[in-house]
Amino acid sequence: MTNLPGYFRLLLLYFFSLVFISCGSSSTDVSQSLDELTMPEGFNISIYAADVPNARSMTMSPSGVLFVGTRQAGNVYAVTDENNDFKADRVITIAEGLAMPNGVAFRDGALYVAEVSRILRYDNIERNLENPPEPVVVNDSYPTEGHHGWKYIDFGPGGKLYVPVGAPCNICESENEIFASITRINPDGSGREIVAHGVRNTVGFTWHPETNDLWFTDNNRDWMGDDQPPGELNHLTQLGQHFGYPYLHGNDIWDPEFGEKGRSMDRDFKTPAQLLGPHVAPLGVRFYTGSMFPEEYHNQIFIAEHGSWNRSKKIGYRITLVRLENGNPVSYEPFIEGWLREDESVWGRPVALLQLSDGSMLISDDQSGTIYRLTYNSN
Repeated sequence: MTNLPGYFRLLLLYFFSLVFISCGSSSTDVSQSLDELTMPEGFNISIYAADVPNARSMTMSPSGVLFVGTRQAGNVYAVTDENNDFKADRVITIAEGLAMPNGVAFRDGALYVAEVSRILRYDNIERNLENPPEPVVVNDSYPTEGHHGWKYIDFGPGGKLYVPVGAPCNICESENEIFASITRINPDGSGREIVAHGVRNTVGFTWHPETNDLWFTDNNRDWMGDDQPPGELNHLTQLGQHFGYPYLHGNDIWDPEFGEKGRSMDRDFKTPAQLLGPHVAPLGVRFYTGSMFPEEYHNQIFIAEHGSWNRSKKIGYRITLVRLENGNPVSYEPFIEGWLREDESVWGRPVALLQLSDGSMLISDDQSGTIYRLTYNSN
């Protein structure tokens, strides 16, 4: 498929995605399966919103409207909690037929949506959920390649919109430096610059609540065996750092095709802050800053692991926790498990994380089309 024209590949991916979505779990199945999930004592998980097909990235407006992007479905949803009981009342489709609109972000009354090659903006969207305006094209200069073309976006501490561009392949060296990078642009789409190189495919990033440093997950290459290379949690400490792809994976795994060239390059590669499981597909990442969870979780990192697709024994399909001390990771452990059963059947795949105003946490699941709410009660 990699030799086909970009848009034709997108059409094929869209076709296969429709088959994938049609095989997802129903809301009834999900409700009955919640008891299979295991997590630390005192935590509880419930359904915040059902029937959100292919729910992926999430962002919330100041008024409490949850916007949800998709990868396969081509839709963007608005999820409303009209009686403030922390459970959704309506799911409204506000856009459809888009090219992998995975990324969503909210700023100054407008919803930003990332397609493969464009950033769109829906102005005054909260007032027009039933009749959304035509979107403004903020930037349409991103590559059209569908392979790792879906994007997670978010506004950083400085007010710029961060937009990653995945590698257009499993493993390759691209002449265009925009591939395998994280970029940022002004809210009006101007001033694009690359802030990180050598990033194969990040679909989740966030900023440390005290230092404002960028932290992000990265999905390493396939077809090097079941147990390598590892997934990565990375920490950007200087603009322009190179995180190794396609030359170096993890701390010391040189690529069999490009590693020798990487060894001879006159540059330092930034190694991961924390190695994650091989092929776990780490996506959403979030520092917990609320007051609901116990103090031990404050400013610690939660990661949504979407789960392996090309490993002989499946791994991932869980939420993990990376604990920090003095700003550095000291442990990596499972936090919520159970979407992957012992017989290797799968009924859910976590994607993104979002903290609510009361300190609870939302988790999206694109396989079942569900958004869960994670709460804590010590009683």
